[in-house]
Amino acid sequence: MNNASLSSGILAGVGVTMIIIYLAILILMIAAYWKIFTKAGKPGWAVLIPIYNVIVFLEIIGKPWWWLILLLIPFVNIIFCIWMVNLLSLSFGKTTGFTIGLISS
Repeated sequence: MNNASLSSGILAGVGVTMIIIYLAILILMIAAYWKIFTKAGKPGWAVLIPIYNVIVFLEIIGKPWWWLILLLIPFVNIIFCIWMVNLLSLSFGKTTGFTIGLISS
């Protein structure tokens, strides 16, 4: 076995490992948002539909659909995402300290 085939095998293994990690994180995020949506009285399957899931999320936090446009503006979207996480915390009766914990984790 030469060095080229060994290094390509290692790279393939790293690639497969990264894909598995990505899929695990994706499944965890879908499950978490599904739980949030159902706890808020919205359909859990809405998590799986792009753009519609953001509109449902905005309904949960009590903001209009056009905030979706603000999320497309670079740097502005960071502020609005933090604000949205805070509004989500408040929607479930938590405090701003809970939001800081969510953002810092």
